[in-house]
Amino acid sequence: MSVNVSYSEAVRYLYSLGNELKIGAKFGLERIQALLAELGNPESGQRFVHVAGTNGKGSTCAMIANVLRHAGFRTGLYTSPHLIEPTERIQLCGSAVSEREFARLFEMVHAAAERLDSQPSYFETVTAMALVFFQEQCDISVLEVGLGGRLDATNVVSPVVCAITPIAFDHESFLGNTLEAIASEKAGILKRGVSVVVAKQAPEAEVVIAERAHQLGCELLHIGDAPMTDIDASAHGSSFSLGGERYECGLPGRHQMENAATAILVCRWLGVSVPAIQAGLASVRWPGRLELVSREPDFILDGAHNPAGAGALAAYIREFCGSRLVWIVYGAMRDKAIDEVTSQLFPLADRLIVTAPSFPRALRPEAILEMSSHANAVIAETVGQAIEMAQTASKDAVVFFTGSLFLVGEARGLLHKIGVS
Repeated sequence: MSVNVSYSEAVRYLYSLGNELKIGAKFGLERIQALLAELGNPESGQRFVHVAGTNGKGSTCAMIANVLRHAGFRTGLYTSPHLIEPTERIQLCGSAVSEREFARLFEMVHAAAERLDSQPSYFETVTAMALVFFQEQCDISVLEVGLGGRLDATNVVSPVVCAITPIAFDHESFLGNTLEAIASEKAGILKRGVSVVVAKQAPEAEVVIAERAHQLGCELLHIGDAPMTDIDASAHGSSFSLGGERYECGLPGRHQMENAATAILVCRWLGVSVPAIQAGLASVRWPGRLELVSREPDFILDGAHNPAGAGALAAYIREFCGSRLVWIVYGAMRDKAIDEVTSQLFPLADRLIVTAPSFPRALRPEAILEMSSHANAVIAETVGQAIEMAQTASKDAVVFFTGSLFLVGEARGLLHKIGVS
């Protein structure tokens, strides 16, 4: 079909819908269900892997999708948020859709939306676009939940298997102020009789998931039932044995080994061969998660935006950067647990640069330092200015850009433009 809407026009319209979480916004499945019905229910008859959780769900999805691609499947991947361009959210066999394809999908979904009484949100629109594309192109697709699970727009699918990565505190204004409440929302993706792979959880979350699985007759597969042995972790990846087989994980950080174990159990349940799993895990890449983008000094991008993510980054710094000069470039959104994040990260920084990404919800750098001071901190008014400051670090230093995926995405785009990443 001819495409009458340009990519820039499609993106501009989507952003006009508000690419933000809004307190008091009405969440539910009614709009996405009506939109998909208008599109002929493209989600019907497809094979999906559906993944919820607080931290690690994007990395786990990337691992599963890469394994399935190595197994010979035409594999779709739907994740959020994007770092630089919205096209990143919809992928086929490891590559983002083209701008022209994105515009075509938008035009199709937008035309259907115009025939409805209620206007779908940004996330609902792009979710529908992904489902249309996957119906056209894919043997199986991996979907990352956007927010929560029970009322998330991705929860319209009937998956062949689900997974839940570690649950922690985040988005409490939307999901609840206890782990039990948050876990209940995440466990909302479970479907009757559909197996679910569960990562290690806090006891409160574990009870909620187990009860929900029992109610729906879901087979519950715990990664703890097949413990890892012979673990070897480095600054750039890890290797371990699981179930008598040796695996390498291409994503750095000990926390990624648990995500890898979740991905392995999902792929084993799907009947994927061990060699395909090994190849997929070893070659997986996931931008913005302990991503090394340049050397001398080392620039590492990591979207540690909540306390659990900050804990994983802090553990990485302590284990692999103890003898090095550590710089941290930090920026955050107003609705995040700033104190809990900065209390873990700031003490590890020899030099701190506090900045704000170009985004409406970004917190002013001055406000961050009022909450969490640092003896060797400076303010950069923009991410670009922060990069210029960071480039003055000594060649043996390591600079972490962190605190928000919006900061990571903006830094990644700017570094790419100047030929650094």
